[in-house]
Formats: sequence, C-alpha cells, structure tokens
Amino acid sequence: MTVGPDALVDAVDALRDGDLVVYPTETVYGLGADALDFAAVERVFEAKGRSRDDPVSLAVPSVQAALEYTDPTDRELAFMRAFLPGPVTVVVERRDVVPDALTAGRDRVGVRVPDHDVALALLAEFAPITATSANVSGRPSARAVSELDVEIREAAAVVLDGGTTGGTGSTVVDVQAGEIHRRGDLADEIADWLGSN
Repeated sequence: MTVGPDALVDAVDALRDGDLVVYPTETVYGLGADALDFAAVERVFEAKGRSRDDPVSLAVPSVQAALEYTDPTDRELAFMRAFLPGPVTVVVERRDVVPDALTAGRDRVGVRVPDHDVALALLAEFAPITATSANVSGRPSARAVSELDVEIREAAAVVLDGGTTGGTGSTVVDVQAGEIHRRGDLADEIADWLGSN
C-alpha cells in the first residue's frame, strides 16, 4: 500500500486496475473506486461492510463533468452551480452508464464535487469515483489517515494523505423534493436557497 500526498500517480493506476483508494475531501476521508465498474463498486461495499441496499454517491471534478453521468433538471443544475464544489451531495437522475450496484437499483444518484485540492487533482485524472466515507459502516468517519479503520487500510491499494479534514459529512440534498436528507456544512444556506428558488 502506498501512503502519502505524492501518491497521485499510484492512486490513478490503482483506480484503473479496479482497486480501492482512500482520498481526502474537505469533509472526511473518502473511499474511492471506479464508480462505473461493478466489481470495483462491490469492493467498496465489502470493505465497508455496507448493505447493498444503501446507495453510494459518485464524485466528479466539476458540475460540467457530472452531466456525463446524470440528467439534472434546470433547478437542480442551478443548485449544483451555486454549491459545488463544496461539502454537498446532490441527489439527481442518473444516466444509464451509472451501474445499479452504485444506486441499489434506484433511478437517482448522489453527486459530489469535493472542494479539496488533492481530491480534485485525483478526479482530474480519473472520474467518476465512489464518494463514500472511508470507514467501516457504523464506525466514525476518518478525519486523518491515522484514524482509518484497519479494514479500510488493508483494503485500499493507495492512501492519499491530505492532512486533517473538516470532520463533518457532506450535506445531502434532494433539490427536486426540496429536502435535506443529512445536515452538514452549509445546511442553513442550502435551506434558504431551497426556500427561495
């Protein structure tokens, strides 16, 4: 396993090989795999001990890039342009290229554009990747590499060390329904936006 801030090339190679990568975001550390590769997505669920009925989001380098994999409404797109990149996951209609394994067979998928230099550098080289916290399900999220669960460390081919992260999970928003499913950073601003747009 490669660990360090300079392991970007190794991380991209690992993703291309279907392996798992731990990467920093502005919220918590994420567990990344090729989000379009069924077997790679399965490895994420296995590493986390996560129920296959619990969907995983995908991360992309920009709102424009998200349009390759999703089909947002005009209002959803306006929201994405207002809040991404940032500590926000937006639930939108997926395109057929997004596998059922990622969304638990649902028609919608969470989209994340992390506001973190290391994450964006990784996504500029390889996207989309899974956007889920790098922890065993039910355990606390990791805010530093030293906090990673042993099981996650063993499952990951590469760990990108970006120092200590913000520590709060992203705010999850369904713009179509006007609902915040999970409150995190910017939740109040998002609620204001939803109420006035």
